[in-house]
Amino acid sequence: MWRTCNTRPADGTDIKSHPEKRTMSVCGRSNHGLATVLLLAFLGTQSTSAIDNLRVAHQWKSLEYAWPDEDTRQLFPAYNREDNLPLGLEVAGDKLFITVPRWRSGVAASLNYIKLNDTSESPLLNPYPSWEAHHYGAAGVPEVVSTFRIRADRCGRLWVLDTGLADILGSPEQQAPPTLVVYDLANDQILRKFVIPEMQRTGESLFANIAVEDESCEDSFGYLADLGSPGLVVYSWRRNVSWLVKHHFFHPDPQSGEFNVSGVSFQWKDGLFGLALAPAADGYSTLYFHPLCSTMEFSVNTRLLRDPERAMMPDSFHEFKVLGSRGPNGQSSVSFLDPSTGILFYALTNLNAIACWRSGGKYNILEQGRVYMDNVTMVFPNDLKVDRQGNIWVLSDRLPTFMYGQLDPNDYNFRILTGSVREAVAGTVCSMPPITSSSRSPPISSTTPKVGVRIAGPLGTDSGQSTNVSSTLVLLLALAFFAKIIC
Repeated sequence: MWRTCNTRPADGTDIKSHPEKRTMSVCGRSNHGLATVLLLAFLGTQSTSAIDNLRVAHQWKSLEYAWPDEDTRQLFPAYNREDNLPLGLEVAGDKLFITVPRWRSGVAASLNYIKLNDTSESPLLNPYPSWEAHHYGAAGVPEVVSTFRIRADRCGRLWVLDTGLADILGSPEQQAPPTLVVYDLANDQILRKFVIPEMQRTGESLFANIAVEDESCEDSFGYLADLGSPGLVVYSWRRNVSWLVKHHFFHPDPQSGEFNVSGVSFQWKDGLFGLALAPAADGYSTLYFHPLCSTMEFSVNTRLLRDPERAMMPDSFHEFKVLGSRGPNGQSSVSFLDPSTGILFYALTNLNAIACWRSGGKYNILEQGRVYMDNVTMVFPNDLKVDRQGNIWVLSDRLPTFMYGQLDPNDYNFRILTGSVREAVAGTVCSMPPITSSSRSPPISSTTPKVGVRIAGPLGTDSGQSTNVSSTLVLLLALAFFAKIIC
């Protein structure tokens, strides 16, 4: 799964044994580190009153389940609260789904939900669809072994991408093959289970993300990202078959494998990760994608991906497009496109931030806006979705500290934040049409700032002041150039 460097503090002690020294852990020096510090220092001096319009809906110091009785609790003798860390989320009907991969042996249930109308600070998790579905009983492995991310479509189905991998951070065990499990949300019954064929995966495969194209309920397509053996498995609901698409753009950038999240330094080499679909009028979509270890964004039309023969032909290589860069330390995990506004939201893992880009424009620093950044409430944003009512949901979970150090049981470690899309992007460059190209999408705010007045880059904040775009860009470039000379 994740391939890490030797995460040891400067004095040589083991960070796992001495988590208090994790801020000193080093994995080598980033060529862009000082550039990022300088950019943040400059942008941090500007007013942030017009942004960060997300609120904490729920927060947990640790996860606990809604055990119905002691007998049920006894059916899970390995349960250990400290082994449970949330990762993915989804909103459907009256439920907010939360995934808990089987990081270690003490995870009770990998797929859970809380009620949307639950206003408690730290709600108890309810296993979905039942406790029995997660029990290691006489039948062997549970119905869902270990899922990272899920997707609810407009047809009332919940698509669950089960890795089948348990005890991920302990003694990894492939208890079941990677499987797509689809539930009927009306009755919580399984509609279909589809095992990803052996020829479409390797021993290094880890299917950690899914996007679903649901323009037609009977002719839907699932796009399954393999970050370990970089590739994209395309699944046809109508035909009940899948095929593997490979491309160089799915692979990690060796220069973008270094991370530092709130003082925890590590190295990963994860490939294809972020997937976001932008539906088009012709029934197809643009798939925006990126590897986790990359600062670049790419795209391809699903017309190509849906045609297995054409997608595998050498001359299809150039139908995959390079959009642009998020800049130094701009590695991104998940992304999601809001179809009603055309805004692409994405998580910036190194920066504890959520950023945005309005599709239809050029993918450059002028058109990427900071939505939310916080070194307490947004440490390692790990999933985000936009629901059908126009609300954005983000889950942050301090995963690097969980993996390489130790979470503080007295601190809030996991959070779910939410807010309306319109309020989230208000005052950012995403609240107006693209600067560098025309767009049919109207401004999403009646008080949209004029072009050349406000700017928010992927590392930036909305100034709330009359900041000239060209002068800001010059200063950013100068800071980056200065940092390059020093480094």
